[in-house]
Amino acid sequence: MTIRGKAKAGIIGVGVIGAAMAKNLVEAGFDLVGHDIAPEAMAHLQKLGGRPMPSNAAVLAEAEVVITSMPSAKALLSVAEELARSPHPGRIVAETSTLTLADKQAAFDKLQTAGIAMLDCPLSGSANRAAIRDVLVYASGDRAAYDKCLPVFEGFSRAPFYVGAFGNGSKLKYIANHLVAIHTVAAGEAFALARKAGLDAADAYDAIIGGAGGSRAMEARKEMLVSNEYLPVRTASLDLFKKDLEVIGDFADGVECPVPMFTATLPLYKSAIAQGMGDQDMAAISALLQRMAGLDPK
Repeated sequence: MTIRGKAKAGIIGVGVIGAAMAKNLVEAGFDLVGHDIAPEAMAHLQKLGGRPMPSNAAVLAEAEVVITSMPSAKALLSVAEELARSPHPGRIVAETSTLTLADKQAAFDKLQTAGIAMLDCPLSGSANRAAIRDVLVYASGDRAAYDKCLPVFEGFSRAPFYVGAFGNGSKLKYIANHLVAIHTVAAGEAFALARKAGLDAADAYDAIIGGAGGSRAMEARKEMLVSNEYLPVRTASLDLFKKDLEVIGDFADGVECPVPMFTATLPLYKSAIAQGMGDQDMAAISALLQRMAGLDPK
């Protein structure tokens, strides 16, 4: 498969991340087909230049490589069951969601019975970075399948990585998100401290970002941390990230590895959600910390 000549690709799940991948694949020259259960997502796909299909099975019939971007394990298993009922042996499903290894394996087993290969390919990067093709692909599974998918991965990501056996991609994603959880709290705490100390947030950002204290998490949340406004969501909402926090915690428990820094962030995320901030960007942790410091982030 090559990008030239309008090679075909498919996408199932055209939410925020799925739409970002779709946009980049169309811009890379792919003839993109896709499906989503939400009519507004289908309309958005068409607006981006993709071709909406009436079902997930129709996407598989059209495209050799199909990306899935699912909001839940239930959604993934439902898609896998539908695709397995309309098998097209030799097709490849590149699964990009952040879900448990058990859920990914269940989908893998279902598709394998129909001769459909599945790769575990979670993405590292936020929604706003996905829109500008600044995400990484942690691809794991059959190497030959990965090689066939490589032009597609290159079409929507900054860099794809082949990381070995099926499931290794998710393991790396959990570790990456473990760091995101910690770094987001650290950046939020730093800006709460800067404001409490009477510093200008924009000046503090400019002074810190290029030094030893700067981070990608801070860079991705610059506008929100400086303006102290956390809507619209630019990376991930607190409600959405809650799922990832649970998956990371279960993963660490499963391999019997203590993660005290990560564990220390959990009460802050839970408190923010309990206070009605779940629809805001996860960077809103800074607003929570400002209130704890006696400031009014409004």
